[in-house]
Amino acid sequence: MLIKDALKIAKNDLYTEWKTKATIGAMLIFSMLVVLVFSFAFDPMRANVQALIPGLIWVLVVFGGMLGLNRAFVAESKNDTIFALNIAPIDASSVYLGKCLANFILLLIVELIAIPFLFLLFDYKFDLSYLGHFILVLLIGTFGFISAGTLLAALSAQTKSAEMILPLLLFPIVSPLLIGVTQATKVFLNSPENLSSAISWIQLVGAYDVIIFAAGFLLYEYIQEV
Repeated sequence: MLIKDALKIAKNDLYTEWKTKATIGAMLIFSMLVVLVFSFAFDPMRANVQALIPGLIWVLVVFGGMLGLNRAFVAESKNDTIFALNIAPIDASSVYLGKCLANFILLLIVELIAIPFLFLLFDYKFDLSYLGHFILVLLIGTFGFISAGTLLAALSAQTKSAEMILPLLLFPIVSPLLIGVTQATKVFLNSPENLSSAISWIQLVGAYDVIIFAAGFLLYEYIQEV
């Protein structure tokens, strides 16, 4: 029942987004703009610029994801339906799961378009033998970011300055995650011979994901009562 309700909420959010394309459109435009700005700021043909790509990837993810998270509860806030969700005969955790799933899918779509665009502009030759490792880092990094962001977006949505409060709450919490995924991405893209180091960072990020997702799952009900 919990999973079924979560899937319904995610499906509704994704269907609404499919009709309006407001959130994902803004996320894509902003991500592409960030790539363009960095491509003009740094000479893509210089060898040392290639070392910046792991960091640039996660800049795209963070800022693109932030736009999506800021709008995750906009409809509920404007239409005053957060109260309706709270009193609906469903587990509050299913709302958190559904919102996480919808945000996760939207951010993955943005990454699927923006990251190849980044590689193209910076003329980066990606070693396909490490594609699976790279995708794994993207998935666990995105999942952790969305797990923390959805919980805090629900909290900040109940304030008058949600767009300002969410980054202030989110960035300190996801800092360990961003350090871990950036280091792991750097190994896979620039120093694949240090595979053991990347595995250590992935384990750290995996532990972070479990903790932050469990916290969101357990605390969402209480946050909605604030």
